[in-house]
Amino acid sequence: MPFLLPELKYDYNALEPFMDAKTVNIHHDKHHAGYTKKLNAALEKHPEFSNLDIVVILKDLSKIPADIRTSVRNNGGGYFHHNLWWEQLNPGKGGEPNGKLAEALDIRFGSFSDFKAKMNAAAMGVFGSGWAWLCKDGDGELSINGTPNQNSPVSQQLIPLLTINVWEHAYYLKYQNRRNEFVENFWNMVDWDVVGKRFG
Repeated sequence: MPFLLPELKYDYNALEPFMDAKTVNIHHDKHHAGYTKKLNAALEKHPEFSNLDIVVILKDLSKIPADIRTSVRNNGGGYFHHNLWWEQLNPGKGGEPNGKLAEALDIRFGSFSDFKAKMNAAAMGVFGSGWAWLCKDGDGELSINGTPNQNSPVSQQLIPLLTINVWEHAYYLKYQNRRNEFVENFWNMVDWDVVGKRFG
């Protein structure tokens, strides 16, 4: 069965003033949809992989035939990462996490403010297009990573919990070259309930 573009669970303008409606519209309906379409097109050549979960596919790209591997890495990563991106954002959210995730962040990074500063630095440190990630490994150890383009932390055997999208299409219509302003405003949209569930 082909991969499907998930519908947004909020209106295009719901994340304003932090993310404008035009950006959300183009980002979801054009960019995310484009990754989805190109992933399905690549897998048509090897339909035996179409029934696999995208995480299974990204976890070991060496199993993907060489003639489609680059396309699957790029478009599969784009598809999966954007699924996580839209799911973790919600209007009227922000603030700080609580419960087990908050405790784990304090233990690993010292405080929420220290964690946030390190995530911001990872997002600002991505050269060109890419993502900043809060991940956990198989032992539950937290880490902050930056990946270029659509390279996925899943391919490094990590489980993504939270991500900041720093591709220009995520922010340029509103923020132009002010990535730092976009990254700072990102925290006003984070749904910590979603991130907490990913943490477990």
